[in-house]
Amino acid sequence: MQMIKKRWCIKEPDKETQRLLSQELGISPIVAQVLINRGIKDLEQAHQFLFPSLSHLHSPLMMKNMEKTLERIIKAIFENEKIIIYGDYDVDGITSVAVLITFLREVNADVSYYIPHRLSEGYGLNSEALEKISSLGTNLLVTVDCGIMDFQEIDFAQRNGIDVIITDHHEIPDVLPPAYAILNPKQKGCNFPFKSLAGVGIAFNLIIALRTKLRDMGFWNNQKVPNLKEYLDLVALGTIADIVPLTDENRIFVKFGLEQLTNSSRPGIVALKKVSGLKDAVITPGMVGFRLAPRINAAGRLSKGDDSARLLITKDLKEAEDIASVLDLENTERQQIENCIIEEAKGLVEDNEGLLSRKTIILASHDWHPGVIGIAASRLAEEYYKPTVMISMDGGIGKGSARSIEGFHLYEGLKCCADLLKGFGGHKYAAGLTIDEINIPGFQNLFEEVVKKTLSEEDFIPRIRIDANINLSELTEGFLGKLEILSPFGPSNPEPTFCSSVLSISDSAVVGNGHLKLKVKEGGILYDAIGFNMGKDIFSLNQCIKAAFVPQVNDWNGTRTIQLRLKDIQVVG
Repeated sequence: MQMIKKRWCIKEPDKETQRLLSQELGISPIVAQVLINRGIKDLEQAHQFLFPSLSHLHSPLMMKNMEKTLERIIKAIFENEKIIIYGDYDVDGITSVAVLITFLREVNADVSYYIPHRLSEGYGLNSEALEKISSLGTNLLVTVDCGIMDFQEIDFAQRNGIDVIITDHHEIPDVLPPAYAILNPKQKGCNFPFKSLAGVGIAFNLIIALRTKLRDMGFWNNQKVPNLKEYLDLVALGTIADIVPLTDENRIFVKFGLEQLTNSSRPGIVALKKVSGLKDAVITPGMVGFRLAPRINAAGRLSKGDDSARLLITKDLKEAEDIASVLDLENTERQQIENCIIEEAKGLVEDNEGLLSRKTIILASHDWHPGVIGIAASRLAEEYYKPTVMISMDGGIGKGSARSIEGFHLYEGLKCCADLLKGFGGHKYAAGLTIDEINIPGFQNLFEEVVKKTLSEEDFIPRIRIDANINLSELTEGFLGKLEILSPFGPSNPEPTFCSSVLSISDSAVVGNGHLKLKVKEGGILYDAIGFNMGKDIFSLNQCIKAAFVPQVNDWNGTRTIQLRLKDIQVVG
């Protein structure tokens, strides 16, 4: 498969605003232009973005139902009621569980947790689990990163004398479940200004509010009040792993959370970094996304997320090291299963001209592990740039993971297909669903029609948003150092991307697993360039190109050089 053609969207410099921001904030014009390109144009907004502070966090009491939630949890603490934290099995859910369990145990609450088994129980609340929880004498159930779609299950819990507080960040259904209270910034009437928190961000806001309320009540008297900054390693893990926008509160959580991850003494984090080969590393979002988070996810993907939760909750280093070793092995197994599914799925698409010509990819198999089809869907959506659904079938029921592309709101699209689905939930770009196997062909056709009506032909050409056109001679370590003030990078704050003037190719090779390695020349000076997964396109020596790229420092054997990480290449002439 050839590389998909891409649209280069080069931002026109806003010289006046650029000059203002540069002078007033003491930043370089190129940094000012990147801010403008991110929609940040006034001084106060720019200052808060560049110099985030924990004091910039919004008041949790602005969140609808927060006061009611606090009153019920504090009642449970003082009356020694049994509390269960019910979490999703992904990194966001597991870190949310760890945040609440750790804090509530600090205030001597009678609290434990429940994480469902992905294969036997599936996502969200289920009646069998609630029966077990009820038999324990549970008075209060707090969901994290799940619950907003579980109407019948919450009704069951309430009827069995369990008050349910939902904390969830997923899209809100038309009819809310009958919970005691719901914390979700997306619900109507919620004045909390930032709507894109991960589940762990909501959990952290809850413990901020709890600490304030308990402190005002004199709970600690002259004892040490819990330092919530120490929780930010967990908050950063869940926030980065859930791929939410790194703006507003999420940017603050990640900025300070990465520092906490780097220096954390939490046994689970220490052990996790060790098995990930990051023992003494300065932790970056990439390290979280590609090395730490997958190991936490591994247990929940292949079996049950309890091990990952225990890893993050335990205070015993030996126990943490034992659990981390198991997770490391499970992650290796997960990678092997995932690679087989991806290769099989790509073969199904490539070998079927009818599938290739469609605007969507919906594939189903009885042989696919439901725990890794989400990763496979992400890879296919990225490679073919089409909304993609991967379905694992068992016993006449399909469990699906869906991923989207820019311009198509996945949750809204699935709502149009609701009559064919047993259930669904999620976000703009990622969702899960269940479906009767007999309805899959109808769903394939209806979803295809929904996408075709929503998107234009141009929408299927991925955009590369380019911050500026620059000469490679401008790329120095000093230049890259100035860009660092914009970090941490991630969704809604991508790494600054530039495009070159005309370059000539001096060397071209395919290295590793299909990666393109080039030496390019500008003004007689050679620069190294690497294009990951771009080795399928062949380039000739002395061929003239323009490159879209992210500049980076390549530190190899003690030698530091500037390297271009290629995002796209356009042949000139």
